[in-house]
Amino acid sequence: MKVQMLGLCRFSYLGLRGFQTDHDSIEARRAYLYDPLRLARRWLWFTEVALPAWARQTDPDFTLVIMTGPDLPEPYLSRLRELTEQIPQLRLELVRPMQHHLPACRAAIAPHIDPEAEVIGHFRHDDDDAVAVDYIASARKDFNRVKGLWKVEQRLALDHSRGLILKAGAGGLTLTPRICHNMGVALTIFLAPDMAETALTYDHSKLPQWMPVVSITRPVMFLRSIHADSDSGDIGPGLPWEIEEGGTDRLLKQRFGLKRAALEKSLTGLS
Repeated sequence: MKVQMLGLCRFSYLGLRGFQTDHDSIEARRAYLYDPLRLARRWLWFTEVALPAWARQTDPDFTLVIMTGPDLPEPYLSRLRELTEQIPQLRLELVRPMQHHLPACRAAIAPHIDPEAEVIGHFRHDDDDAVAVDYIASARKDFNRVKGLWKVEQRLALDHSRGLILKAGAGGLTLTPRICHNMGVALTIFLAPDMAETALTYDHSKLPQWMPVVSITRPVMFLRSIHADSDSGDIGPGLPWEIEEGGTDRLLKQRFGLKRAALEKSLTGLS
């Protein structure tokens, strides 16, 4: 069974729906999203936190579509183009502003669906979060274990729910071990290739309304960032888990390819 892993990352996409922060007009949203200081912060989170693990995936057979607007200010549009040349799994899609968010997401994803795929593993990824370096490999392996469930409805979610919550502020960084179900990051929605849905179609907090959801609680698979520019600003429901002293720094390096000292230097004070 051929499974395509296909993700969508919105980088300051200029649309009016689908986000926690709403605006009444395209002009107001453009002013908010394209504020130079905000764009500089988002780029730093994207390159320092999100990208390292995508560039180091142990299974390179995936596509991550970077969705933004055709008028994204320079130098960021050119930088995104350069990234797609450096990391072959990245694809850039310039989507015009649309009133409704789901058709916009579909427009970004549709050109990249593999016509030979029997299953599409859709995932969403925020530009300030990270997945572990073996996320793609793990999603494939775990889907193979439970694909019988998928065959019943041709809808199935795999929730890799153990991770770290990274909070950044003027006082520095804190890392909190957390099990969070259906949070969005490291969450894969497996659908038949002829379905119009994407990972953004479904409210990830309510997935059991539409499909079976299998929670995979080990190993650590996500890094969720919370800061002043976050679309959602709190940890939300979940369970703590224990880790030995100094263990979070080791996990950052081993699982995400990140170093705490470098993150402290780059991100402290951004909010």
